[in-house]
Amino acid sequence: MRIIIVGAGQVGFHICERFSLENQDVVLIDTDEKKLKRIERDLNIMTIHGSGASARILAEAGIAKTDLFIAVTDSDEVNLISCIMSSQYKVKTRIARVRNQDFLEEGMFPDTKVLDIDMIISPDQAMTDEIVSLCHISAAFDMAKFADGRLMLLGYLIREGNPRLGTTLDKLMKAHGSHNFIMTAIIRGRETIIPRGSDIIQAGDKIYIMVRREDIFRVEKFFHLSSQAPHKVFIIGGGRIGYAVARALEDLNIEVFLVENSRQRCEFLSENLGSTTVLNIDGLDAHDLLDEGIDQADLVISLTSNDSNNIMSSLLAKYHGAKRCITKITRHDFVPLLGPLGIDIALSSRQVAASMILRFVRRGAVGTVATIMNSDAEAMEIKVQMSRNFDNIALKDLDFPKGAVIGAIVRGRKIIIPSGNTRVQAGDNLVVFFTRDAVKMIEQYFDQEE
Repeated sequence: MRIIIVGAGQVGFHICERFSLENQDVVLIDTDEKKLKRIERDLNIMTIHGSGASARILAEAGIAKTDLFIAVTDSDEVNLISCIMSSQYKVKTRIARVRNQDFLEEGMFPDTKVLDIDMIISPDQAMTDEIVSLCHISAAFDMAKFADGRLMLLGYLIREGNPRLGTTLDKLMKAHGSHNFIMTAIIRGRETIIPRGSDIIQAGDKIYIMVRREDIFRVEKFFHLSSQAPHKVFIIGGGRIGYAVARALEDLNIEVFLVENSRQRCEFLSENLGSTTVLNIDGLDAHDLLDEGIDQADLVISLTSNDSNNIMSSLLAKYHGAKRCITKITRHDFVPLLGPLGIDIALSSRQVAASMILRFVRRGAVGTVATIMNSDAEAMEIKVQMSRNFDNIALKDLDFPKGAVIGAIVRGRKIIIPSGNTRVQAGDNLVVFFTRDAVKMIEQYFDQEE
């Protein structure tokens, strides 16, 4: 598949990296020649110096034989124009990132097909949706929904002192006594492990569990974790994302305190929010924050435009007793450093946007797709075709690719958390968790002819 990506920022680089590792034919266009040379040295891709809104540059990039076109520069106009220009060719899928809310107002683009753009993504809206989803399951740092939300893939951090430390997966399953979850992955540092029975959980591991929604409480109790919707939330930063998150949490009947340093912005927030308490104070002023009760907060969400302020306000809140924090970070390379400091969830807005784009691109022949934050793994819902290679065969007898695991089977309205003896039937949807090394093998496995 030939892919053109316009924009060599963090979103563009992350998408290039993913597709390059899959040996896709990737062309990256940007006006920053130094950045292009650095990326070309690190990744197996072709780069072109120039504007993505130039017909000459698009022709040089091979637009006439391109399957996927993604425009993610810092300019909304360049992204939209380049996508529109690409519509003259038989590009199968076109995606544009748009920041300016004016472009996203209802009625501005009543139908993206008018522009011949398949997806217009707003980074702010993507970040808002991610944060609100994480508020529902407070013990998890990452989540994805399958089967219309009836099946969940949840990521948990296992801390020092957890009674399950040092236990093999086989013993965990025997101790649990019922088969209502599958551990699909262990993220240990930069390594993604598809666990087998002999693997053990270590302190600091991030584990991913596939579980039916109704079984979440029991599974969390087994792992000595606990989720409950927050009652009191502080949001530091009243910008676009802070405002959108506050509105969404109001709808969940959560007590929200929104901290904003700008008096003028506070006036806007007070006029346009309902039950939220708007506080015109500094998000780093411990005295004022304690007066307002941040030490009793179930959750603190730091969303200013400054990474340092977000990190410091989160650490300040945790130090004074706040139970949990979500911290927005612009620099994606900072994210792995923040967990050891005590920050529960660090979200890069560009990482969230890139993951949303990848999920959209991966759909089609498959159902829901989830790109796992800060790892080389994905989960995908794949329909089993009418084939003798799959029909009524037990999972333990499938020669399934290494680096992949079947986390669940969706059979009509029924969700099955499988064991080795569970039999696959034609028409089943399999939720498969796999590392990037297994992508090609997974594609080949499900493309087998009868």
